Amino acid sequence: MTITQDSSAPLVAVVGATGAQGGSVVRALIESDKPYRVRIFTRDASKPAAKEFTSKGAEAVVVSITVDNKEAVYKAFEGADYVFSVTNWAEHGDPSREEAEGKLMVDAAKAAGVKGLVWSGLSSISALSGGKYPNVGHFESKARVTEYGRASGVPFVDIQGAGFTSSLTSYAKPTKTGADSWTQYFPVASTKAMAIIDAEHDYGLWVRKALELPVFPNGQSWAAVGEFISPEDQMKQLAEVTGKSMTYAEITPDAFAQGMESAGTPPHIVLAVKEVFTGVGEFGYFSKDTIVTTEGLARKPRTWKESVAAMDLSSVFA
Repeated sequence: MTITQDSSAPLVAVVGATGAQGGSVVRALIESDKPYRVRIFTRDASKPAAKEFTSKGAEAVVVSITVDNKEAVYKAFEGADYVFSVTNWAEHGDPSREEAEGKLMVDAAKAAGVKGLVWSGLSSISALSGGKYPNVGHFESKARVTEYGRASGVPFVDIQGAGFTSSLTSYAKPTKTGADSWTQYFPVASTKAMAIIDAEHDYGLWVRKALELPVFPNGQSWAAVGEFISPEDQMKQLAEVTGKSMTYAEITPDAFAQGMESAGTPPHIVLAVKEVFTGVGEFGYFSKDTIVTTEGLARKPRTWKESVAAMDLSSVFA
């Protein structure tokens, strides 16, 4: 159904609505048979996604969610019944900034008196590994925001997205190794089951579930996962979808890091990404109290094979 303007319907404020997760949240609410008013936050209302959502009845608020823009952020949150918040570490690579902006959104939601705040967080790799891998800054900053949100008094749920299937077209792009053959090189064991999600298509399903439960799941952490699948099986299924020769090869974390350094990636980000893969490979992606289930979702999320079949892979095989 389309978004309603009826003032009796809950108003959901969505941060990052023109991005993968926020956009998925808006689309999941549009798909619902329940009425919602939707307020999207964007820095550029001319973006195609912003225009798509406003054409369907969403209210667009142009705002930059930064600590030096606190007054405008608080004003943007006013009147919201629920908030979905997300940060974009990849944009600036600064965990301290990400933490500050995440906490700002918690404070703004609290000031607005919301009934529920849904936060796109991640587990602490340092805690999962018993301190062995302390340098995954963007996981640690998100985990600290989760702690802050839980202590704030705002009804708060943390929904942690698995690895994005769309990474196949970016940092996880296979390397051409022959006339019609490709190999994906990653520092993960070939048979290690990895959590994946088609974030653009499916992440919002968990957010919608949280908003539509009889009681808001305050204090919980959920995993948004479409499938657990090994890198080896990912490449096998990609070969089935594309008809191309696809293989997987495990490389050392140091070799992976060297490749990132050669591409000009800043050293602190190289270290963070390196420890993500080594930490997750040894200790897993989610903490033991994170609830992993697809039960109660409005529809089934895509598997890896379904996701890559729907993906534009022209850049992968260019």
